[in-house]
Amino acid sequence: MSAKYAFNKGLKELRFLFCHTSEHSEATRAFLKRAYPTMKKNNPSIPVLMREASGTEPRVFARYEFGKERRERLTGLSDKEIEEKVTTLVKTTL
Repeated sequence: MSAKYAFNKGLKELRFLFCHTSEHSEATRAFLKRAYPTMKKNNPSIPVLMREASGTEPRVFARYEFGKERRERLTGLSDKEIEEKVTTLVKTTL
């Protein structure tokens, strides 16, 4: 998994938004509990933010150089599908 989370040099921030109690964010919470330590270990200088808010639809934002952003919705995805979406975002060059 560590190679999946070696972030692209153009990535400046990875931000997760999700609900801290709802079922639709359960897979996102499980993914972050498992993958966050590895992401931070491999990319200590890049912020990986987790924003919890009641009723928030789970999604992930990747901010790149020059303020460009990409967003992916995570609602209804499994842990593995979330991992695939995040891996795609962190490897993307804009």
